Amino acid sequence: MLVPESWLRAFCNPKLSGEKLAERLTMAGVEVESYQSAVPAIAGVVVAEVRSVARHPNADKLTVCTVSAGGESYRVVCGAPNVRVGMRVPLARVGAKLPGGEIRKSSIRGVESDGMLCSARDLGLSDDHSGLLELDDYVMTLKLTPNRADCLSILGVAREVSALTGARLLPVEIKPVGRENSRKHPVRISAPAGCGRFAGRVILGVNSSAKTPDWMKQRLERAGQRSISALVDVTNYVMLELGRPLHVYDLDKLRGPIDVRWGRKGERVLLLNGEEVEVDASVLCITDDSGAIGLAGIMGGESTKADEATKNIFLESAFFHPDAIAGRARRYNFSSDASHRFERGVDFDNNVDGIERATRLILELCGGEPGPTVDKVARLPKRKPVAMRIARAQKVIGVPIAAKEMASVFTKLGFQFKKNAQAFTVTPPSYRFDIAIEEDLIEEVARIHGFDRIAAHPPRVAAVFARSPEARRSLHELRERLAACDYREVISFSFVEPAWEADFAGEANPIRLLNPIASQQSVMRTSLIGSLVQKVKYNHDRKVPRIRVFEIGRVFLRDAAAKDGPLSVAGVRQPVRVGAAAFGPLADEQWDEPPRGVDFFDVKADLESLSAPLPLRFEAAAHPAFHPGRAARILLEGSPVGSIGELHPKWQQKYGLPHAPVVFEVDAEPLQGVPLPRPEAVSDQPPVVRDIALVFQADTPAQAVLDAIEAEKPSIVRSVRLFSLYRGASLPAGTKSLAFRVVMQDTERTLTDAEADAARDALVSLLGRRFSATLRT
Repeated sequence: MLVPESWLRAFCNPKLSGEKLAERLTMAGVEVESYQSAVPAIAGVVVAEVRSVARHPNADKLTVCTVSAGGESYRVVCGAPNVRVGMRVPLARVGAKLPGGEIRKSSIRGVESDGMLCSARDLGLSDDHSGLLELDDYVMTLKLTPNRADCLSILGVAREVSALTGARLLPVEIKPVGRENSRKHPVRISAPAGCGRFAGRVILGVNSSAKTPDWMKQRLERAGQRSISALVDVTNYVMLELGRPLHVYDLDKLRGPIDVRWGRKGERVLLLNGEEVEVDASVLCITDDSGAIGLAGIMGGESTKADEATKNIFLESAFFHPDAIAGRARRYNFSSDASHRFERGVDFDNNVDGIERATRLILELCGGEPGPTVDKVARLPKRKPVAMRIARAQKVIGVPIAAKEMASVFTKLGFQFKKNAQAFTVTPPSYRFDIAIEEDLIEEVARIHGFDRIAAHPPRVAAVFARSPEARRSLHELRERLAACDYREVISFSFVEPAWEADFAGEANPIRLLNPIASQQSVMRTSLIGSLVQKVKYNHDRKVPRIRVFEIGRVFLRDAAAKDGPLSVAGVRQPVRVGAAAFGPLADEQWDEPPRGVDFFDVKADLESLSAPLPLRFEAAAHPAFHPGRAARILLEGSPVGSIGELHPKWQQKYGLPHAPVVFEVDAEPLQGVPLPRPEAVSDQPPVVRDIALVFQADTPAQAVLDAIEAEKPSIVRSVRLFSLYRGASLPAGTKSLAFRVVMQDTERTLTDAEADAARDALVSLLGRRFSATLRT
């Protein structure tokens, strides 16, 4: 938003310099990005003050001026009619390069000239060459946040200046224009959810080719608007002045009543920018009997525009709800001044004021006979009172601002309010769409009080020891354990490609995003496996030979029973999971160990070290991401907590990997629990070790054998570990050999060979009875 200082001071003129005023606005949250002269810097052109003006001795229409700039004086021959002593003007010194050519020292009618005093056209700023360009004006560039739509006008900024400085607000006086004819144009509002108010007026017999006066052109140009025609310039002027977008129709081109309605599929409209667009039921349109003639709140149509041949006009001043305009212009890859304002919120109480102000300007510039103003109100926003607790405001701001000062702030801002001993109840004005909750009012008090007056105090927090339950470990401890196993942590987006969910989780209906940041990241993940595989591929494609990665993060699962809580929202469960992937050689190449690739059992060992001392069990099970014969379900205390396996060959091929990574994924919550240590007697007696090898049926699970031993082992048996698996020609067909190392020990005495042999024989008998196992000979 460009704000010419002279225009702003016509509304509110505090006793502050322009620089101080810009600083005050910035400190109140209305950031002034730049404060510069109305004329941009041009090489060789400086600001000069006219010291004297004398008639040229040899020409009636020329003057000889003495000007000063930078402590030096220059004599310049000038032909401008508005030159006078004391004015500040642009001086193009000798050597300056302007659009019309390079300035050289010359003699004009016998008098030497040290440069040229410039008009706006000389500098390439506009077509105005009626006189010298006065440089007494500066322009503020406001960098407004989207919530401050009220400052998208000179009047809105003037309100801010008045509230901040206490200077009197002098808005333009708007008097109703009496009607000179009874002509009305019918209007309907068929979409009150989109258009809340529509005011209009017919003006007959206007002179559309009238020229825009220089004062209006100058203000428009300095506010960033190009002069187009008198009628268009008036609507732009009122928009900048009052924040009220307007539109002018050629009355004779309208076909029947104007109707504000939603678009219809297949309907098209040619816009003023020359672009033809197709609308649908989500786009609010201005229509007549011929169809759509404009996009409401965005841009008018070519078919009804006012041009130099227009004699009769219909002036529109409408209020469109922000939700009905927001995003529509971007859909068509353009924006407009009107859409920029309407999608943020326009004052819905100044429709008629905008009509009256524009009518008076049109009559002054173009003449004409105004008809009556028609104002149709359908559905306007309700300004709900907002409560602000005094104590709460003082606590948030951190300064004990008195209630009296708070009341003064609301008065300065033009807010209607009621006060009791504990709180204010404020009704936001029609032009402030950003006042909706208590925090909004607290912000208003703070910024008018002055952010620079609020002392900076570092936060002080009482130092207390955090509780660290012995029976629970943190996610950070799980990270440390995986890092100790040579894994590196990765962090991925929670929204992923739909194909990952289908491939790695078998999920055909994941939670979809309404507005994804990228088309390929359109669903919420139900598994970490897709992200881990992508990281493996990313690193492999960059020639990383050995890859170990892990991630700890949430997944998002549909669950009708889920309620709002720390790990869920209504209908969606969000558990934390731990996932890891290993790819490439088991270890970096070295001289004393032959190279081999990482396998299922290596990663299984890493997983067991992650869960220790919690014992995990593994059962063969199918998983959509894993190789059918090389995958297992992970159990903890009999409950499934995750899966582990080699990547399925078809996904290995699809994602371009030369061999399959080994991946696991487990729920973090069960791993965070850890049993309290139990005291056990430590024996000082020597252990006795016996190895036994037995022949089992080939389909006998080793885990079932270990479970049977654990359930019925003799009391002196401390541990049993499987250390060998053999299949070969020396064994009967359909069998395998399992060898176990049995460690026996007593806490009080040394075991005899007979006791050890008896315990070993008891185990052999147990396995023979349970699995028909026989000793291997």
